[in-house]
Amino acid sequence: MLPIYDVLIVGAGPAGIFTALELVKLNPAFHIAILEKGPIRQPGQGDSITSGWGGAGAFSDGKLTLSPAVGGQLDEFLDAPQFTELMEYVDNLYLEFGGDRHRLFGGITPESEELQRRALAANLDLITYKIRHLGTDKSYTIVENLRAYLQQHQVDIYVNTEVDTVNRTGDRFEVSARMMTADGADVQQRVFESHTVVLAPGREGAEWFVHEAKRLGLRMQNKGVDVGVRVEVRAETLKHITELLYELKAIYYSETFDDKVRTFCMCPYGFVAVENYRGLTTVNGHSYASQTSNNTNFALLVTETFTEPFDDPLQYGQSVSQLANLLGGTVLVQRLGDLRAGRRSTPARIERGIVAPTLTKATPGDLSLVLPYRQMVDILEMLDAMESIAPGIASKHTLLYGVEIKFYSSHVEMREGFETVIPGLYAIGDGAGITRGLLQASMCGIITARHIAAS
Repeated sequence: MLPIYDVLIVGAGPAGIFTALELVKLNPAFHIAILEKGPIRQPGQGDSITSGWGGAGAFSDGKLTLSPAVGGQLDEFLDAPQFTELMEYVDNLYLEFGGDRHRLFGGITPESEELQRRALAANLDLITYKIRHLGTDKSYTIVENLRAYLQQHQVDIYVNTEVDTVNRTGDRFEVSARMMTADGADVQQRVFESHTVVLAPGREGAEWFVHEAKRLGLRMQNKGVDVGVRVEVRAETLKHITELLYELKAIYYSETFDDKVRTFCMCPYGFVAVENYRGLTTVNGHSYASQTSNNTNFALLVTETFTEPFDDPLQYGQSVSQLANLLGGTVLVQRLGDLRAGRRSTPARIERGIVAPTLTKATPGDLSLVLPYRQMVDILEMLDAMESIAPGIASKHTLLYGVEIKFYSSHVEMREGFETVIPGLYAIGDGAGITRGLLQASMCGIITARHIAAS
């Protein structure tokens, strides 16, 4: 018979893991369990998987964005001194579990201010901040070190365990889940009991979270979806920026539609990779501390929000991804010059280009048949604007991979510590629509753990 837990955490991404980590530190007597839909993954086997121990972050590029300006909305819940104190605390935890203290980049310098001046002249809002770069290989090591620590402190970790429903019964919660073998075959349905439940489902669990929150009667606010492409260029094109800032974070409002377009997840000397989301193949990017390419890649994303009559950003993003998969069977790649000329890229045209693709299994094709016209115009306008700070970024040889989708869950009504209106039920991290990155998701877990311990 399963025990009754003090705290049960749904999801083993950074938000869930750091909730458990802080709870162990604050009250070693707490009986804690973590339920994770995916498996324990091995190095090199999980790059395309967004579920499993460590969540999508385990095989991400591993950037800690040390600023309230990016990575989520925690600055809406914390004042500036509180944010800085917690940010530094979490940064030090990453260092304690294997991060590299010397891989710190960015900040405001005379050179970055000059770059910002040139960006403003092109209607680009350049955001400068410090970045701790862990790297994809080091990120995996860190989450494995965290797993070992939690197990040493008697945290029960259940992987291949997919939660179906969460219900409050009397003074506790009943969490119904399917425990599966590694190949996905159902083994048995089990009901876990706990006095407190923390929902940290991650982006992979965003759709489940929306469905479950509605079933529980929680009021929700739509957070939208980001749709776009991953851009790949020769590293020399962006070297003057990546050596200065490591990552270019720029926001642009398009001339034609006034849509918000932003750069995301720049990977200097990195690799374009595939990412699987509920059976859909999308694109992502990685950089490794121990392995480099001749290219730099980054995402250009258009933020889409919906009201009436259509209000389902998750379905919208999935539909765009399905279209790309239908046409290419996997991720599509196209030269920018071919796109502007109104023709599809072919293997021969890709081979003639001066940018050699790092994702060799991408299918040459035509992204204009996939991305809606509005997003395509937005992306082309931003590439042209970026020419003022990175000449050659809009070259005909620039590669565009599609599609890249970032799903963000709806935001439920919250109390202090990210507790929902249902006492004892918390919702945190990317999947709950509060954060958009490793650092703030981890910070979110710390906040919730401290609130639980104080209660």
